Amino acid sequence: MNVTVEISNDCDYHWVPEEDVCASWIKSAMDLVDTQRICSISLRFVDEAEAESLSSQFRGQAHAANVLSFPVELPAAVTENLQAEPLGDVVICPAILEREAGEQGKTHQAHCAHLLIHGVLHLLGYQHDDNGRAEAMERLEINALESLGFPNPYLVG
Repeated sequence: MNVTVEISNDCDYHWVPEEDVCASWIKSAMDLVDTQRICSISLRFVDEAEAESLSSQFRGQAHAANVLSFPVELPAAVTENLQAEPLGDVVICPAILEREAGEQGKTHQAHCAHLLIHGVLHLLGYQHDDNGRAEAMERLEINALESLGFPNPYLVG
């Protein structure tokens, strides 16, 4: 899998993972689904106010989300002329991530890896809107995290 990751840190939070670490987490998710695409993903770290605004605007929810995914939907005529297919944007709120990690007894790195892998799977079309699809998505998340040395996120906490 060949993936380019563009990261922007649009918050002043004290902890966000390094770009190469994020790229390895993303690659672990994409390698599991055996995708041979050359693609790009944008990753943004935002504060709670922006996470709440995005969640309200795009999900109709009045609370900040820990992770949001925005898949790109471009016509094939556009993507066939690009060197890397843009898959979309993943937005993570480090403040929420840190709070949840503490509540769930997880490290920041383990929880961030989980949220990022979860977001990337959404960009690849995976959903958790019914039990069967949720179980399939969770299995991919668990496998990707285990390949990185992180524990099953559904058993921690």
